[in-house]
Amino acid sequence: MTLALILNLPSDLHLRFELLSTGLPANMTSRLPKLVAFDLDYTLWPLWIDTHVSGPLKRPSDNALNAVKDKHGETFGFYHDVPEILHRLRDARVIVAAASRTSAPRLANQALSLLLVPPKHGAKGADAKPEAAMNFFDQREIYPGSKITHFKKLHEKTGVPYNEMVFYDDEGRNREVEKLGVTFVLVPDGVNSRIFEKGLEEWRRRHPVQVIEDAGGDVEHRDELLYRCIACKV
Repeated sequence: MTLALILNLPSDLHLRFELLSTGLPANMTSRLPKLVAFDLDYTLWPLWIDTHVSGPLKRPSDNALNAVKDKHGETFGFYHDVPEILHRLRDARVIVAAASRTSAPRLANQALSLLLVPPKHGAKGADAKPEAAMNFFDQREIYPGSKITHFKKLHEKTGVPYNEMVFYDDEGRNREVEKLGVTFVLVPDGVNSRIFEKGLEEWRRRHPVQVIEDAGGDVEHRDELLYRCIACKV
């Protein structure tokens, strides 16, 4: 038997959930975690910044989108789908983190400061301007060492539970973060929309939806849960 629930949102909108025979709300298959973290090298950009790049870095031109070059004139930028993914996460109010074990943190941070993310499709007015990639990252843990350390720092700084974190990385050894409860997603050839969605689906599979009754009288928690379901669809 299908049960429909109508819930009031702060914006006076209504959200209709259909609870199917599985017990899972059909409209909540697009839930997002509270924090999504990315490695940098061969995950967001196609190189090792501590090996293939020589500083200082600069943009090829003042308004160059998604491109920086090093002192030898070698140019690089994010993989094709990365800007769209960053916009989507920001719009959904998901915390975005960089978690890299590079031995060149200064260069990595310089690249994030210089790379201009194009505006999202259809943006108008002030929203139609490119923006430094650095602004999309709420947290940055960029230094050598085990990624366990990186995620303990992220947990300490944000308060986000490990089971509400997803991590995209190109190195299998960094799967060790799953010991903490983080969902690890191996990226074989750079992050793209398909791999990104696959990672979210794996997180949802591991952490079945919290039914609304579980939120009880905690209105703030309930509204946050609903917002993150809606925002990732717009």
